[in-house]
Amino acid sequence: MVASGRRPVRHLPCRRVDRELKALAEVGLALTAAEAALSEGAAQAAEVRLDEADAGLEALRAVWPRLGPAERRVVGAAATPLRARSDAVRRRLPRRRALDEVVAEPDPEQERDPAAAA
Repeated sequence: MVASGRRPVRHLPCRRVDRELKALAEVGLALTAAEAALSEGAAQAAEVRLDEADAGLEALRAVWPRLGPAERRVVGAAATPLRARSDAVRRRLPRRRALDEVVAEPDPEQERDPAAAA
């Protein structure tokens, strides 16, 4: 017993997933930056930050099989709203449009033989 009368807690899932929770905090910061960039009209910067956030979530997916049930419960509860935020921001990104294909117009300068012009 500790002097405060409380028993020390030795095996909290949070302590075992400290690294994962810190990674989720980084994901949250990247999402906040993406949301801010998008609200300022900087869609490209927002997309870069979203990609960083998604990479962080993907790294956590790689660790998922090694986590126990208690750790999964903690990490999953923290990751779920971050994934929802990421999806919501990605839906707000402007869609990219492909350029139309057009027939190339001939350039008279390219059709002349440079040797004949000299």
